[in-house]
Amino acid sequence: MDVERSSLCNCVVNFLLEENYLLTAFELLHELLEDGRDHHAIRLKQFFSDPSLFPPDQISRLNSLRVADPQSLLEEKEAAEEKLAISDYELRLAQEDISKLKTELQKKAESHNGLNAAQSRDVSLNDGQQIQEQKKNTSFIDLGPLKDIERQDLNCAVKEYLLMAGYRLTAMTFYEEVTDQNLDNWHNTPASVPDALRHYYYQYLSSTSEAAEEKFTLLRENEILLKQNKGLNQEKESLLKNKDQANAQIGALTKSLEAMQKDLKDKENMVQVLKQSLENQRKDLSDCRAEISSLKMHIAGSGSGNNMVVGDVNNIQSQYLERYEEEIKKLKMEVEHLKEKNIRAPEPSNLVGSGNEISPTDDTAIEIHEDRGAISNTVDVALGAVQDEAAQLPVVQSINEYADKHEDTSPGLLNPANINSASESNNNFSKQNDGQQEVGSSLPVKSDSLNDEAISEKTGLGTIQILADALPKIVPYVLINHREELLPLIMCAIERHPDSSTRDSLTHTLFNLIKRPDEQQRRIIMDACVSLAKNVGEMRTETELLPQCWEQISHMYEERRLLVAQSCGELAEFVRPEIRDSLILSIVQQLIEDSAVVVREAAARNLAMLLPLFPDMDKYFKVEELMFQLVCDPSGVVVETSLKELVPVVIKWGNKLDHVLKVLLSHILSSAQRCPPLSGVEGSAESHLRVLGERERWNIDILLRMLVELLPWVDQKVIETCPFSHTTETTQAMLSTSLLEMYARGQVEWDAFEWMHVECFPNLIELACMLPQKEDNLRSRISKFLLSVSERFGDSYMTCIMLPVFLTAVGDNADLTYFPSSIRSRIKGLRPRSAIVDRLSTMCVLPLLLAGVMGARGKQELLAEYLRKLLLEENHMENPPTKHTPEIINAIRFICIYEENHGLIFTILWEMVVSTNLNLKINAAKLLKAIVPYIDAKVASTHVLPALITLGSDQNLNVKYASIDAFGAVAQHFKNDTIVDKIRVQMDAFLEDGSHEATIAVIRALVVAVPHTTERLRDYLLSKIFQLTSMPNATSDLMRRRERVNAFCEAIRALDATDFPANSVRDYLLPAIQNLLKDVDALDPAHKEALEIIMKERSGGTFDSISKVMAGAHLALPTSVSNIFGEGGLLGKKDSTTDPSSEAASSPNTGAPSPAEDTRFRRIMLGNFGDMLRGKGKAQEDGQKQ
Repeated sequence: MDVERSSLCNCVVNFLLEENYLLTAFELLHELLEDGRDHHAIRLKQFFSDPSLFPPDQISRLNSLRVADPQSLLEEKEAAEEKLAISDYELRLAQEDISKLKTELQKKAESHNGLNAAQSRDVSLNDGQQIQEQKKNTSFIDLGPLKDIERQDLNCAVKEYLLMAGYRLTAMTFYEEVTDQNLDNWHNTPASVPDALRHYYYQYLSSTSEAAEEKFTLLRENEILLKQNKGLNQEKESLLKNKDQANAQIGALTKSLEAMQKDLKDKENMVQVLKQSLENQRKDLSDCRAEISSLKMHIAGSGSGNNMVVGDVNNIQSQYLERYEEEIKKLKMEVEHLKEKNIRAPEPSNLVGSGNEISPTDDTAIEIHEDRGAISNTVDVALGAVQDEAAQLPVVQSINEYADKHEDTSPGLLNPANINSASESNNNFSKQNDGQQEVGSSLPVKSDSLNDEAISEKTGLGTIQILADALPKIVPYVLINHREELLPLIMCAIERHPDSSTRDSLTHTLFNLIKRPDEQQRRIIMDACVSLAKNVGEMRTETELLPQCWEQISHMYEERRLLVAQSCGELAEFVRPEIRDSLILSIVQQLIEDSAVVVREAAARNLAMLLPLFPDMDKYFKVEELMFQLVCDPSGVVVETSLKELVPVVIKWGNKLDHVLKVLLSHILSSAQRCPPLSGVEGSAESHLRVLGERERWNIDILLRMLVELLPWVDQKVIETCPFSHTTETTQAMLSTSLLEMYARGQVEWDAFEWMHVECFPNLIELACMLPQKEDNLRSRISKFLLSVSERFGDSYMTCIMLPVFLTAVGDNADLTYFPSSIRSRIKGLRPRSAIVDRLSTMCVLPLLLAGVMGARGKQELLAEYLRKLLLEENHMENPPTKHTPEIINAIRFICIYEENHGLIFTILWEMVVSTNLNLKINAAKLLKAIVPYIDAKVASTHVLPALITLGSDQNLNVKYASIDAFGAVAQHFKNDTIVDKIRVQMDAFLEDGSHEATIAVIRALVVAVPHTTERLRDYLLSKIFQLTSMPNATSDLMRRRERVNAFCEAIRALDATDFPANSVRDYLLPAIQNLLKDVDALDPAHKEALEIIMKERSGGTFDSISKVMAGAHLALPTSVSNIFGEGGLLGKKDSTTDPSSEAASSPNTGAPSPAEDTRFRRIMLGNFGDMLRGKGKAQEDGQKQ
């Protein structure tokens, strides 16, 4: 057995040295020496005493270094204790496993030994010697480098051997040194067997070199096959990726083909429209020709009549007839010109969506009608000449009326409709034959006025052309504040200019008139755009104004983008319906994504203006998505506009309240569900809670506000869909107990009513169960919604529907008789099914029950009764139900946010204070501490302090200590001198007790109040620390001394962050620090360092004399470190020339910081001094391992 043990030990030694696990080998050397097994440690001694591997000069240099600072030694000690505890636990588990498997292992060993004995008799001695020589000649190098799985198997086997052999320190060192593998998790491999190293040893002795070589050959082949398989898998993945890319390209080509086909179809439709328009033009032209022919016939037929009246009208009439003939010739020329123009195909851009008529923006038509007055007068004169033979005076009158009527009309006077109306008027004129004698006096005057008007029209067109050319040059030189005075000129030029490119340029000038227009200037420009859209019509608004809006979407100045956002809703009225929900909606969608808040707000407002103008509901879901995007905007201004203006319009326009509510609840829950859990421990209550980010918290809050805003719509729909006859107009009056009884029979469907308690309440409960205790704002928002529901739906609904739902959710019994049998199972499903869920419901749902349901108006008695049940009755029971007191206290703290509940809470609190039940008194103190932040100084003086003083005078120590924490909370929130004096008197009474627990509780309670309280209370605390540290510590319990010193050090460090008078520093602070520095054994190194820094700054340079107090302090080194580098260790024997006492004596000076680093900020940051040292120590360990 000794030979076997020696062989296994040698195997472990060889493995550790070859794998360079030097720390583990060094620790194994010490444990072998301690066990007296020097013959097993011969090779290790030789290895570590080799001067080539460990030079003496390096060892001496390491010995001359500072041994260790107190903080690192303490941390190493704590780490060693923690690892020792872990190792003990693992050892106990291993021992239990060994005890279970001992019998089986022994049986296997005996059968294995018998088999080996039988084989050894059959094998000759020479063969055995050859096999041994082959095994000795076989090394790890011959077998190739160790694979990761082989190294893990060997490491786990070595760790198992060290634990079974009793080398615990070596096993711990080995565990720390193997950083790249988890030795606690040994995968289920063929090598994973109990007592693995012995099995390896026996297998090695019984195996042959040929079998080993064959096995390694198989392993290599297996490895090659695995590599080939991996390559094939990669090739397969690449092929699949290429296939996906090909499919994507095919899909893109398919979409492109569909788009091209659609475009081709659109072009075919456009060709048909153009053909139809051309036919209409030809028809109009033929009508014009027919009218001209009829005019010629009338003129020819009136020749005989003219001969009868020539003598009556004399020479004047003949002159005017000549003029009429000239005008008719001009008319013929114009008609021929119109014929030539109409034969040409019109441009497609001017015919889009025009139906059966030419766009009013047609450039060709404008060119033809440049002289509107001349053509109008020509037509009127020609029509008058036809009837001139019958009656001259009616002709003059008709010319006068027609000229006056068409003085300012737009082009297009040759429209067949106008010609027909003129013919009808001529027929009327032919019937009037009276007053022919006045023609000679009136006709010449009217004809001169017509010529003047024609000349004036030609001059006006020239003026427009000059104005259009001059405006772009004039605008830059006009002051910005006066440019709006140019708007009438710009509008006139845009409206009347015949050239489309010039109009586009002027429209661009209109939108860019002012670089960054303010609110008033934007209003003026928008009014101009609206007026222009009214005058030019739908087609020109779409082709000239909207493109300018689209260009301004991405402008660098937000004022220009805001101008576009504000104009979209107003211009939508003057475009075709199909443009409103396509182009204008796209512009608004782009503006909703804008980075400027004012632009998004204007986009929300204009989207609300745009929705009533939509021709259909095709874009509803897109609009709903935009609405939720605006509602969840990070800006409060955009949110307010969306909730007040956009949401009501969407609900009214879409009439899909059910869908909006469904999406709203889904968004609320998903916002919380995508946040990480508060704890990663599965099965705990904290794993159900979520850590909300700022954006998620904002979204949930806004969506809950939206839910409140939608409540009136839900209320109205409940009334409208009520299946029972009623005469009331309010839900509160309608939902009576009798109506709820009829509803409970389940004979009718009432989805709008059931949504509230079947969908809404369970979803809100689910949301509440994901909110941590600190999310009071969101919990208050849910409570306000529940209160609004109670107020709208009435007392009967709250008592019969709401209250049972939430009582069931917190695990209490509830009356479900007012629910139909079809949904009772769903309500019962809200009841907690496990202890974790029960605690979660108490933590999260109970506050909603107290504040949102029982906190309704007129339900104070119900709330008081339920609170007494929670706080008083259940604590008096011998076996109270499984309620969780901290969660109940937190729920009551939450309802104290509402001031109207304070009187009720203090009434119940006083009953708890005067009770004889200790649990009630302790809970009263905890509850008083919790509600302190929600009361004022008057309530604190009249209610809280008397209750705490009563509890503080209790004989039970637990009650007394609980009241001390509550006093600290009062001191933290109030600076009133009267309150502070009462706290000081009560704290003196606690300290007179002299107990260790009372002292620690008082100091820690007052430390919490240090940053917030008055200077008097800080001086009081400092003086008490000085008195307590000056008193001799009678206890010999080191743990109690450390707890006491730590409390004092934390208090001094907190006080040092505040301002003190010089006498307080001299009389209390510095002496207290000196007293604490004397107790070296109980003082934490981190606190010691901080106190020394505080003393150096506060003492004003006298630290050197004070630090002599610590000169005799000596810190003992841990055994593991002293064994390695101390005098008794192997390395210490080589060269040990440094006196440890001198290092210990000089350590305070070397640890003191330089004056440049000694700042107030550095002292405050020393609160994390221990963490910094731990990080430094870990970094050093990692560096050594590397």
